[in-house]
Amino acid sequence: MAALAALSSVSAAALACEDLRFAPGGVVVQVTDGDTVVLDSGTVVRLIGTQAPKLPLGREGFPTWPKGEESKAALAALVLNKTVRLGYGGEEIDRYERALAHVFVEAPGGEIWAQQQMVAQGMVRVYSFPDNRACLDQLYAAEGRARMAGLGIWSDPYYSVRAADKPADLLALAGHYELVEGRVLLADQAGGRLYLNFGRFWNEDFTAVIEAPALRLFVAAGIDPMGFEGALVRIRGWVDDRDGPRIEITHPEQIEVLATR
Repeated sequence: MAALAALSSVSAAALACEDLRFAPGGVVVQVTDGDTVVLDSGTVVRLIGTQAPKLPLGREGFPTWPKGEESKAALAALVLNKTVRLGYGGEEIDRYERALAHVFVEAPGGEIWAQQQMVAQGMVRVYSFPDNRACLDQLYAAEGRARMAGLGIWSDPYYSVRAADKPADLLALAGHYELVEGRVLLADQAGGRLYLNFGRFWNEDFTAVIEAPALRLFVAAGIDPMGFEGALVRIRGWVDDRDGPRIEITHPEQIEVLATR
């Protein structure tokens, strides 16, 4: 399955992300983890659109997430000592001075889109930002196939998709980045925010909260979040524990509609 996913990524790379601003990259001389590399110019590149299992990287007391070393090894096998070019689709530099880019690897059969390859192998999951939302549809499709096949991280319960109707389990995951599936019981707007409630008890059950800045992005995308009421959805984001477990939605791509009714 991993081999088939790899071939799919190679064939799709030439057509992927056509609207990016492309720039020369260089040779990858170091792989920090499954979503960060260093070029021969000294530029640190964060593979935007993905989140790899985290490694301590010198941080005392920081736990290694399951499959962290495997993810790093998979990226090294793909890009280390290879020439790459960079594609930018949003904010280009973060507060750590890292380049936020899609990475395309030179290969005999044509360029390989590193992000899609890593997602297709199940070595990372899709992770987006309100100021960096390019190419996510292709990445979600690759993630779905990898998850269904149980590849990579998707074979480990640590990365299981959580059930929205089990708020106690979600509350125990506060501070974690999670994928949560469930049916929206009620969509309600109040005080400039929109709440997607997954249970009858708003201060105990799971809720997705869309703040005013995010609502403007929904409007710009032609999406009315009130229409999520009754829909089966998958939410992704960081779980917090304010009035029960919740995830703040900062941009539309954090919500995948699985069924409308």
